Amino acid sequence: METIQVVLDKKLLLAADRAARKLKANRSALVREALREHLRRLEMKTEEARDRHGYSRIPQAATDTVAWAAEAAWPEE
Repeated sequence: METIQVVLDKKLLLAADRAARKLKANRSALVREALREHLRRLEMKTEEARDRHGYSRIPQAATDTVAWAAEAAWPEE
């Protein structure tokens, strides 16, 4: 692992420390996990934008999504 320096304002640092205590983690672990989650969300947004662009270029017919919608539907209880 590499050591870096990050500058946080006091309010953000206090919030991070409170969250770390609540999760029983140290500050570094909290920041690593937060950064991983943020990067994962950025990647997801990039993939969604790519998919939207592709579907806008080649629109689907309404009937194309019927099988997918049935597969994705929540099971009834």
